[in-house]
Amino acid sequence: MTEMGHGNLDRRQALDSAATQSEGGAGVHPQTVTPAVLSDNAVQPIGVVVEVAGSGSQIALDMQRLNECMADEDPSIALAGQVGSQIKIRAGNAWLLASVRNQRQDRRTGGGIIADVDFLGEGMEEKATGRVHGFRRGVTRFPIPGAKIYPATTADLRQIYASDGRASVQIGTVYPTRDIRAGLYIDAMLGKHFALLGSTGTGKSTSAALILHRICEAAPEGHVVMIDPHGEYAAAFRDTGMILDVSNLQLPYWLMNFEEHCEALLTTSGNERQTDMDILAKCLLRARGKNRLAETMGKITVDSPIPYLLSDLSNELQNEMGKLDKATSSAPYMRIKSKLDELKGDPRYQFMFSGMLVGDTMAEFIAKIFRMPGGGKPISIIDVSGVPSDITSTVVAVLSRLVFDFAIWGREEKTRPILLVCEEAHRYVPNEANADGSSVGSILSRIAKEGRKYGISLGLITQRPSDLAEGVLSQCGTIIAMRLNNDRDQAFVKAAMPEGARGFLDSIPALRNRECIICGEGVAIPIRVSFDSLEETKRPASEDPSFVELWNESGGEEEAVQRVVRRWRSQGR
Repeated sequence: MTEMGHGNLDRRQALDSAATQSEGGAGVHPQTVTPAVLSDNAVQPIGVVVEVAGSGSQIALDMQRLNECMADEDPSIALAGQVGSQIKIRAGNAWLLASVRNQRQDRRTGGGIIADVDFLGEGMEEKATGRVHGFRRGVTRFPIPGAKIYPATTADLRQIYASDGRASVQIGTVYPTRDIRAGLYIDAMLGKHFALLGSTGTGKSTSAALILHRICEAAPEGHVVMIDPHGEYAAAFRDTGMILDVSNLQLPYWLMNFEEHCEALLTTSGNERQTDMDILAKCLLRARGKNRLAETMGKITVDSPIPYLLSDLSNELQNEMGKLDKATSSAPYMRIKSKLDELKGDPRYQFMFSGMLVGDTMAEFIAKIFRMPGGGKPISIIDVSGVPSDITSTVVAVLSRLVFDFAIWGREEKTRPILLVCEEAHRYVPNEANADGSSVGSILSRIAKEGRKYGISLGLITQRPSDLAEGVLSQCGTIIAMRLNNDRDQAFVKAAMPEGARGFLDSIPALRNRECIICGEGVAIPIRVSFDSLEETKRPASEDPSFVELWNESGGEEEAVQRVVRRWRSQGR
């Protein structure tokens, strides 16, 4: 076998060697070798280990054997030795599973191939068949140079990817097999957060809907909150979830803490902003203090979620402005009061800044948003596409903070885990270059770092992972990476992935639509998966329009324009 990689392999010699190895050597146990088994590509070596390192090794592959394997009926054997495929190596009485990261021609010889591999884990050998069983992640015993390499068969992969008994959901088929189901361990994936990454047009929204549908089917009494910035997911969860938008969200303005009030009401920066903040803090505390609820509670703060009347806040600003001993001119008071009047009067903000929302509905609102009880609809889709852009991040901040605060103040109760899913996550937790100091970035970063201690799971969905805040992606224990076309995004994801997944990551630019690489806590080992098809009624409304079809149709344009203008004006937009 030492000639492998330095010319053609003598097949007969390899077969004899594989069949007669001692129990500690490579190959099938001697008693089980039959002519039928000998003719199988699975028991014939395809190469040898050349060099060994802690995380991976260098191997030499035989070109003739790879060509022979390509004709095999088993798709796993047919891809043996190719980039992204799995191979197995004997180490003592165990099989090591490794992923092929790259290939290059051995220039020292004419017919050899040199490849780098990453170790994935190890399993024991089934003496009767030579297959792998009892697979586990990590390596305890490394191979030695000269150890033979064999194709990993579909039967091997079935053992490796088989569920270990933990609760899991099936989302697709393991590449390159035709029938091995790919599962995600729900507790491990949600317990340490997850991220779904992929360029626009790769099927990211449909894949997100698929995963959430599977989770909701497995946990019909779950508590899932999804922030939907484009209104795509209402169509996917109309039957299985609660759809909330500006028409029925009814988010009480008084649930905002002081920082969120500043974002909504203050328009200045620098020293002027500090002056405005001092004024707003004093007036807001007095307005909250007028509520009978505040009187029964004793001491309250500007952050306390105590209902107050917008007119009371306006009157407090008016009163403070009229005082002769105030420290500043009347301009700061006028600025805040004008902004407050604008929010009260603009119909676009009525879902939040309405006089009808002054009642103490905090418990009912939280029960509705967090699906407690779920009533068979465990997911709430919060469509913020109709929210004015200047307060979208504030609305998302309030909803995210409610999740976090509810978990903290509910520590004395039975734990009720909540999954918060953020689509277009890079808009809300941007990196330093794009940071605007908004409260939504800080609360989501805090959930990423501390949320799992309190039973909060964070799911981030984005097409620009390189625009995410540094450290947030690394907090995600499971990463589901679809095709990424941008070099910066690819490099960013590779940096966040575990070392053993590097071979898979090199194939990210070559993934087809609705294919992904999954690695981390949610799977036993890194896998490449082809997602299941989702029923038409469960898909999000994210299909790209067909320009050719639509531009070949005509009729009704004038009436459509009139209707659009009417809606545009009636909503104050």
